[in-house]
Amino acid sequence: MFRAMVVEKDEDGKTHAAMQQLDEARLPDGNVTVAVEYSTVNYKDGLCLGPGGGLVKTYPHVPGIDFAGTVSASDDARFAVGDPVVLNGWRVGEIRWGGYAETARVDGDMLVHLPDAITTRQAMAIGTAGYTAMLSVIALEDHGLVPGAGPVLVTGAAGGVGSVATAILAKLGHEVAAVTGRPETEGYLRDLGATQIVPREQINETVKRPLEAESWAGCIDAVGGPMLARVLGQMKYGASVAAVGLAGGAGLPATVIPFLLRGVNLLGIDSVMRPHADRVRAWERLAADLPMDKLEAMVVPATLDDLPKLGADILKGQVRGRVVVDVRA
Repeated sequence: MFRAMVVEKDEDGKTHAAMQQLDEARLPDGNVTVAVEYSTVNYKDGLCLGPGGGLVKTYPHVPGIDFAGTVSASDDARFAVGDPVVLNGWRVGEIRWGGYAETARVDGDMLVHLPDAITTRQAMAIGTAGYTAMLSVIALEDHGLVPGAGPVLVTGAAGGVGSVATAILAKLGHEVAAVTGRPETEGYLRDLGATQIVPREQINETVKRPLEAESWAGCIDAVGGPMLARVLGQMKYGASVAAVGLAGGAGLPATVIPFLLRGVNLLGIDSVMRPHADRVRAWERLAADLPMDKLEAMVVPATLDDLPKLGADILKGQVRGRVVVDVRA
């Protein structure tokens, strides 16, 4: 038996989440079983925990789109009992039972061996948000971003992706301009390495001009919507924007002018179905380039019992930094 946060749907079509004791016989098929130690809270998790069920297709369901722990049983030659592993994405926690449980079973193809320098707790302080931030930094680098080229803009900077992106970029030697709508987070962002704070209201509305002054050498955008449209017109010639989120809306009220006249690149960052080699590269870079002292400053500890409230909070933009859920507590 193991504990899990289970979402169920009642006869009226409403969903609710509560702790339950489950038998391992109910776990989904897979060739690797993991003793989960830590998980975290992402926007998708908030949707799945909420009253509408979010992305869940079948019930009962165990949410949690990522987890870290140690292998407890394996029929996959790549993984041995005791191996520390991490999982991000693959629609685990959405259409497949996820990490809000003491035990999970998945296919070995979905797992990555944790680098020696990263503990399972640190892996979930990083989580899908931090892993996505690293994918974004790598994409910008692959498209020519180098330290000294100018300030790099990070939107939604106090959130999970933005916090890790800010810390990584600062360690790599970039000047980081952090966008936030919460003035109380300025000290937090400067401690992570931001050298400039950009109030959200200065940049979250579109303007009639398709091009403005060339301000940013790169951008990691977790907001989308009008803010992304505005940012595209402020990029330096040949610069790139890594788009990772849509907290500000899925629409993009922009023109093609920045692409045609400045050669701006809009890079879509998917973390869910990313090939295994990209995942390994990202986790190796996280081990090398994410300052762990800065990571610890982002951590908000939690337990499985805290998840319903945290799920609601993240949907309202009220979660700062990285929530680390100790599923054993």
